[in-house]
Amino acid sequence: MSKKNRYVEKEEETLKFWEDNKIFEKSVDKEAPNGDYVFYDGPPFATGTPHYGHIVASLMKDAVPRFWTMNGYRVERKWGWDCHGLPIENIVEQEMDIHSKKDIEEKIGIEKFNDSCHSKVLMYADEWKKFIPRMGRWVDMEQAYLTMEPNYMESIWWVFKQLWEKDLIYEGYKSMHICPRCETTLSQSEVTQGYKDIKDLSVVVTLPLLDAPDTAILAWTTTPWTLPGNLALALGADVDYIKVKINKFDKNKDLEGKMVILAKDPAEKVLEDIEYEVIEELKGKDLKGKAYEPLFPYFATDENKEKGFHVYNADFVDTEEGTGVVHIAPAFGEDDLKFGKEHDLPWVQHVDMSGHFIPEVKDFAGQSVKPKDDVQTTDVEIIKWLAKNGRLFTKEKYNHSYPHCWRCDSPLLNFSTSSWFVAVTKIKPEMIKLVKEINWVPEHIKEGRFGKWLEGAQDWSISRQRFWGSVMPIWKCDECDEMKVFGSREELEKASGAKVEDLHKQNMDKIEFK
Repeated sequence: MSKKNRYVEKEEETLKFWEDNKIFEKSVDKEAPNGDYVFYDGPPFATGTPHYGHIVASLMKDAVPRFWTMNGYRVERKWGWDCHGLPIENIVEQEMDIHSKKDIEEKIGIEKFNDSCHSKVLMYADEWKKFIPRMGRWVDMEQAYLTMEPNYMESIWWVFKQLWEKDLIYEGYKSMHICPRCETTLSQSEVTQGYKDIKDLSVVVTLPLLDAPDTAILAWTTTPWTLPGNLALALGADVDYIKVKINKFDKNKDLEGKMVILAKDPAEKVLEDIEYEVIEELKGKDLKGKAYEPLFPYFATDENKEKGFHVYNADFVDTEEGTGVVHIAPAFGEDDLKFGKEHDLPWVQHVDMSGHFIPEVKDFAGQSVKPKDDVQTTDVEIIKWLAKNGRLFTKEKYNHSYPHCWRCDSPLLNFSTSSWFVAVTKIKPEMIKLVKEINWVPEHIKEGRFGKWLEGAQDWSISRQRFWGSVMPIWKCDECDEMKVFGSREELEKASGAKVEDLHKQNMDKIEFK
């Protein structure tokens, strides 16, 4: 114990010597024959206490600047605080007993909510100021930047306008992962942070052909809650399918004597424990254009039936899982959305941004499609409805990895919505080229983890449908949709005539001009 105390005493002695003699400050102010070496320090959230996980990153952020300082460079090291986003919002929501985005908008008010966020940002700053020096790290924490300060937020506007003028910013309607509790889109990097293994339910459903009611196509899905939004079936044009007659089906006697159609390859697995005979072999293209009976009645209007509720062919159909028949709900999934646009399918989004069925889905209106406390609850109700109405063929449980919100732990939904994007794919070739010019340690990261990530990078969704953050400096005309983008407070003041100080949402929403 006495030996340990000597170590602690030596540590405290060293830290005091550095502080009393301003050793860090002198290392920055000393002559630098090679000029400046710029070091960017990504800031931590000040809403959480430091822990052992921060040590490795901090050691790297200390060692690199020291190395370049000893090589004749001036390396300023300014600390920063990440003040915006869901980490702070979630803390305030808990303290205010807020359970939804709607509560913020209607019960609390955005201004009061953001004021509370502002007051909570630096709640653990003192803990960090004790922790970082104890690791022996040199960094200027007294002149730290805050991402909520007007000057910092204005710099984001400047960057945004630079990208805008280079045609690297656009608004798009895409299928993305959303958090239904936070009611916002997430970037792909955020999505990858929250995968968890869960038990879910998959179903095979029957979709009788209108010109042959005793013959049904079998479609498989792992998301039963999307079935009320079904608008089409996709089959592989050159995939082999079979029509079989069900002779004995102990679990579903009503289907005995009926015909079902599915892909040939998975038939043995799908029809396990069922006695059947093959009546006909055919290709997916032979079924193209066939109309089928809608699974649910909610959106089965004459108008929707013109192009909806028909069989189409698609290249993305495979037979490794399921029945070789893909259920298409254009509002839920990247392939589905693209497919719906290509074939001009009607638009049905039977779930809202909060993850609840809309009123038109009468049997399930208001229910959460993927409840956090029990992800199977709603799927079970859907399956019961299918069984009651004679549309369930089989069901089974399966384990898989599923994305969850990295902050509130809610299951994410694949949901089509509008968002603003940075056109990463436009500049990806140049980024890949530049990555190869960097000296990577270890070397394999260049072509490995980082290189492969960059090769697969997609356009970056940068907008969030929340409150406490930097607003995008875009003003759009209500009548003609003309847009103006501002790169500074001065530019906005000249255009609007308003004094621009705090750049947060509650203030920016008030600024209007012609």
